[in-house]
Amino acid sequence: MAGTGIILHQYDISPFSEKVRIVLGIKNLDWASVIQPVIMPKPDLLPLTGGYRKIPVMQIGADIYCDTAIIIRELERRFPEPSIYTGADKGISHAIEFWADHPLFTIACDVIFSGGTAPVRGNAFMEDREKLFGRKFDLEAMAANQPLRMEQLRAHLGWVESQLADGRAFLLGDKPGLADAATMYNLAFIRWANPRLMDAFPDLAKLYAWEARVKAIGHGRRSEMTTAEALDIAEGATSIEKPATDPREPNGLKAGDAVTVAADDYGRDEVAGTLVSTSAQHVAIARRDPRVGDVTLHFPRAGFFVKKR
Repeated sequence: MAGTGIILHQYDISPFSEKVRIVLGIKNLDWASVIQPVIMPKPDLLPLTGGYRKIPVMQIGADIYCDTAIIIRELERRFPEPSIYTGADKGISHAIEFWADHPLFTIACDVIFSGGTAPVRGNAFMEDREKLFGRKFDLEAMAANQPLRMEQLRAHLGWVESQLADGRAFLLGDKPGLADAATMYNLAFIRWANPRLMDAFPDLAKLYAWEARVKAIGHGRRSEMTTAEALDIAEGATSIEKPATDPREPNGLKAGDAVTVAADDYGRDEVAGTLVSTSAQHVAIARRDPRVGDVTLHFPRAGFFVKKR
């Protein structure tokens, strides 16, 4: 296993995994890759996550980090140098990340699907994603709207071009950070799906030069691990998260409460457990699985709902 203990459950074409891989590159970290299925079922992931199915998931021992926002915060906490913040930009970097993960990612998906890259109806991937998003995709209507979505993509990428207009190397200065990783994975996703889509924007020269610089960062030092090895590691480890009650919790949540955690946008599978700790930015819950024993799952608060059972 990589000396850092970082295990990333992922697959190579996952756009959100690419965001984490860029952060691992910025920090030049060793990490182990565990390849998970692109679509359900995911029998060697769910024992760790209790039903959470999105990729990537980071595992360090018996601590399981679900969603890239909490994964990247934990990487910064454990491995603070070099930082993903380039100066006094911690708040704005996370705001840029939220923009990249929601409106920009939605536009990127719409452009990809409406541009004819999406599989045809009946394909297993399409059926899986319809279940994930909780709706049927009207491919004909999406194709009709592609010119409108390309307009939106051009507008959003224009903001990136403007940010780079003064000649800076990266979005928030001379060093790469979270803002670069979050923005870049959307371009990588579009290029993987249909490289010709970016040909519609020949005037974004500074963005393309920045894209090349971010790509050159790489992904750190990757090794491969099997799902069985990762599950064995979780089974033999103990979570480092300590019980803590935040007195400012808006809804009175406290350590020991029986709760569920679920995403507020798509992939809303509820994960049940016992509350370990919370803050304005995180929630940690403990659960037990026959395969791995006791594990602690970590989620961000923005983008997730926590409810008492």
